Amino acid sequence: MTHEDEWKALLERASETGAQRALAHLGLADESAAKDMADLRELLSAWRDAKRSARKAVVEWLVRGCLAVLVIGLAVKLGLSGLVIK
Repeated sequence: MTHEDEWKALLERASETGAQRALAHLGLADESAAKDMADLRELLSAWRDAKRSARKAVVEWLVRGCLAVLVIGLAVKLGLSGLVIK
């Protein structure tokens, strides 16, 4: 084994040990870690879907409000205020 191969093996062992310690520090070193990560990904996906739906609903309501104001303004402008204000 050459000097370079020894260094590569040492670095590989050190990186694996460091990764294992980091996972243990995060609480992801046990057998349920894969399921936990899948659950977190699913939760994050649901959160993103909820944000997207909320934004879409807000935009739709804003557009509806603007259109309602426009229709009321046109009704008043055309002298149909009896239909708008009673």
